[in-house]
Amino acid sequence: MAHSAIQLYTLRNVDEPLETLLREVGDAGYEGVEFAQRVHEADLDAVTAALDETGLETVSAHVGLGAIEDNLDDTVEFYRALGCDRFVVPWLDAERFESEAAVRETATRLTEAAETLADRGIDLCYHNHDHEYELVDGTPALELLAEHSDAPLGFEVDLGWVTVGGGDPVSFLEQWGDRVPLVHVSDAEADRTPREVGDGVLDVERCAKAVRESDIEWAIYEHDEPEDPMASMRGGVDVLEQF
Repeated sequence: MAHSAIQLYTLRNVDEPLETLLREVGDAGYEGVEFAQRVHEADLDAVTAALDETGLETVSAHVGLGAIEDNLDDTVEFYRALGCDRFVVPWLDAERFESEAAVRETATRLTEAAETLADRGIDLCYHNHDHEYELVDGTPALELLAEHSDAPLGFEVDLGWVTVGGGDPVSFLEQWGDRVPLVHVSDAEADRTPREVGDGVLDVERCAKAVRESDIEWAIYEHDEPEDPMASMRGGVDVLEQF
């Protein structure tokens, strides 16, 4: 079974201090958290105290590639204060995946960033959406990215977005699971409208089985646009019990 965490982007619109939200997450039964942009506005001492109090593990943080390439030392120092030793690049534009040459260039940039971070004790993953499943000469761009990149670059596979993009997340895990320490458990309609997990296109049972069989370290719950973020967060714990 994978450990359970939540991407705090799910709670970005909740009008409570981040440290208060962390206590809510801990009370709900999660084992870890993945940070997003809001952490930069928080009181880091209060956040660190909440992490210590709840026992929540800092699984990872979504960090833009530009921050890694252009402001490496400050970025590493900031997240290291939160006990974070894994970064995830959360988005690159579709043009970075529109041709094999573009994918090769993207693979080179990400691999170089991963190697630079590895020297500082930080792991790096790339997080997909649906546009990385556009076909490039018959092959999904995300699969080309995996082929043209090397460890230490890993992947945080978003199971829902792979499915929305027309791909098969199980197939990706079967082929590249040794480079996938994290998965995002999310769901959406075919038109990209986010839904609670199980209410969209994701084959939850099949993906959960694949995550268990691939020995994925962390399953991370996320809902991009929940109607009730706190209720969605609490329900996510039950969802992740399958993984």
